[in-house]
Amino acid sequence: MISADELKALIDQTYKVEEEYVALRQSYDHLQSTIEQVVEFLPNAIWILEEDGSIFLQNSKAKELGSLFETLYWDEQDYEVSFQERSYLIKSALHNGKQLFSATDITEQKRKENLATMGQMAAHLSHEIRNPIGSIALLASTLMKRVIEENKPIVGEIQKSLYRIERIIKATLMFSKGVSTQKSTLKWSVIRNDLKNAIGYYSYAKEIDFVFPEDDFELEGDLDLLGMLFTNFIFNAIDAIELDDDHEEGNVEIVYTFEEDFHRFAIYDSGIAIVNEKMLFEAFRSTKEKGNGLGLVLAKNIANAHGGTVELCKSGRKGFIITLR
Repeated sequence: MISADELKALIDQTYKVEEEYVALRQSYDHLQSTIEQVVEFLPNAIWILEEDGSIFLQNSKAKELGSLFETLYWDEQDYEVSFQERSYLIKSALHNGKQLFSATDITEQKRKENLATMGQMAAHLSHEIRNPIGSIALLASTLMKRVIEENKPIVGEIQKSLYRIERIIKATLMFSKGVSTQKSTLKWSVIRNDLKNAIGYYSYAKEIDFVFPEDDFELEGDLDLLGMLFTNFIFNAIDAIELDDDHEEGNVEIVYTFEEDFHRFAIYDSGIAIVNEKMLFEAFRSTKEKGNGLGLVLAKNIANAHGGTVELCKSGRKGFIITLR
């Protein structure tokens, strides 16, 4: 028979055990909450599975990629998969009877690696091509002086094609090496004359009216780079007008304003609309059949190197807005 004192001690012991259980449960809940917050904080998708394959824990990114989870392999630890036009690095491990999976989006990393490889290959090819192109250009110039008058337009077309190749080579080398500026005080009239000369070397069949700012003003910048910046947009505008089957004429206009320490140039054209805006500033991807995908990328880099920006005109006329500090 249990005495009163023994019964009291047993009751006290029961309360103590219960208090310890409550404290232990609270500690466990706190630990569980901390783990869930850590898992949620991770930049990749995380799944933790029970032995029967049921999900023990997953973060919100994992929930968004539920369809990807259904394609994972349990018997492979590290591999890459493509899913919905994205690339993912999949890692898996077994710990304390639970299967752990993580999926990291490496699309941007893969894109940069591919661009670096393509840039190196293109730069190598550009170096190899530059010498024979230089020889052909010299021979074409000599031929222009000696050929009969009726054949001069043919030689002129050859020179225009060589000019286009030279631009591609220059753009490719600049993309692979990066934009480096040598700034000085420039007159807009110098840039404008260079643009008019460049247009003369560009082949197009339609009647195109070019309107450039007539006011002469000063700006700080690299003459060669700014020339490439503006000609890239003008040549893109010419190509867009050439592709417009509904009209035999077109116009390209540059409108200049000075706003709060920035030179602002709006370049408008009457050509066809831009097909895919997302591709505009991606290297080696072009919305044009004969484009190399570097023109707008370099234009944006050049503008950035001059403390400015390049943006697509969002309202009103079709075109781009360039700002230069």
